Amino acid sequence: MNLIRLTILILPLVFLLSCKKHTDTYTNTLYFPPNSSTQWDTMSSTEAGFNASKLQALKDYLAITNTKSFMIVKNGKIVVEEYYNSHTSSSTWQWNSAGKTLVATITGIAQQDGFLNINNKVSDYLGNGWTSENLLKENLIKIKHLLTMTSGLNDANQLVIKSNLTYLADAGTRWSYHNVFQKLIDVVASATSQNFENYFNNKLRDKIGMDGFWNFGTIFKIYHSNTRSMARFGLLTLNKGKWNNEQIINENFLLESTTPSQSINPSYGYFWWLNGKSSYMLPNAQTVYNSTLVPNAPIDMIAAMGAEDQRLYIIPSKNIVVVRMGDASDPSNPTFALSGFDNTFWSKLSAFIN
Repeated sequence: MNLIRLTILILPLVFLLSCKKHTDTYTNTLYFPPNSSTQWDTMSSTEAGFNASKLQALKDYLAITNTKSFMIVKNGKIVVEEYYNSHTSSSTWQWNSAGKTLVATITGIAQQDGFLNINNKVSDYLGNGWTSENLLKENLIKIKHLLTMTSGLNDANQLVIKSNLTYLADAGTRWSYHNVFQKLIDVVASATSQNFENYFNNKLRDKIGMDGFWNFGTIFKIYHSNTRSMARFGLLTLNKGKWNNEQIINENFLLESTTPSQSINPSYGYFWWLNGKSSYMLPNAQTVYNSTLVPNAPIDMIAAMGAEDQRLYIIPSKNIVVVRMGDASDPSNPTFALSGFDNTFWSKLSAFIN
C-alpha cells in the first residue's frame, strides 16, 4: 500500500521533470552557422513541419514582386534560400531603413560597455547646439527619444543638418519617423572615442560572422550586406542577443527594443516594427490606424523594415527568421516601411509554414 502511494506521489514529479527537460532541450536547439565559413546547415520543408505543396505559390509571388533574395531559417537552419535576377549568395544589397535596427543594437552594446546611457540627454555626447532649438528644448532630447522617433524635431526635411533640426514639439510628445536617428551614429562614435564603423564591426558584425559595410551618404546612412548576413542578425535577435554561448547584446535591452517603446505608436520599439498591437502609425504622417500592423502575420512577429520592401521578419513562437531583399514590389510606391507587399506575402508564407 505504501509503495502504491509513493508511486502516485513520484509519477507527477517525474512527468514535470521530463516536461522541463523537453522544454529546455527545445529552447536550446538553435543552430549557429560558423563565423569563418560558408557552411550553413539546412533542413527540408518536411523536417521543418511546413506544407511543401504551398512553397511554389510563395516562390511565384516573390518572383513577380521584384525580389532578389529570400531566406527562411528555422531553428537556425536554412529551409529555403532563393535568388533571382542574377543575384547570388555573395551579392550585397542595401538594407535601407531595416538597418536602423543595427544602429539600435550597437547603441545598446555601447551602453552595456559603459560608454553611454540611453536616458542621458544627447547633448552630453554631442555638446550643446547640435540642433537649432533653444537650449532648454534641446536638453529635453535624450538618446532614448532618438531610438523611439520621439525627438520632437521638425520632420519637414530629412537632411540631417543643424539648420533643419528645429523645434516642433517637446521630446517624447510626438512620434515622427525622422532621419535624425542618424545622430546616434555620432553619439556612439563620440561616447566610445572610436570610428563608428570600426566599433560596429568589432562588437557586432565580426562577432556573428556578418559581412557588409556602411554607406554614409549625405541624406541616408545605409548598411549593405549579403542575404545571409541579414539572416545572421535575425538569428541573434531570435536568440535574445546571444550567439552560440556569447551574449553579444544585453537581453534586457533587446527586450526593450522589441516591445512598445512609447504609447503614441505602440507598434514601434527601438527601430523594430511590432505586430499584434492595437494600432500603428507610418512614416510621413500623423495618422493612427486602429489595426494590427500585418493582419496575416503571427501576432508575435517583429520586423526590420526598409524602403523598397527590404524585410527581416522574426517569429519567436515558431523559431523562424525570414529575409526578403530586392527592388520595390510596387515600383510606383517604394514606401519607407509597411507596404501592400507585407500582408499579401504573409498570406502565402503562412500557408507554407503553418
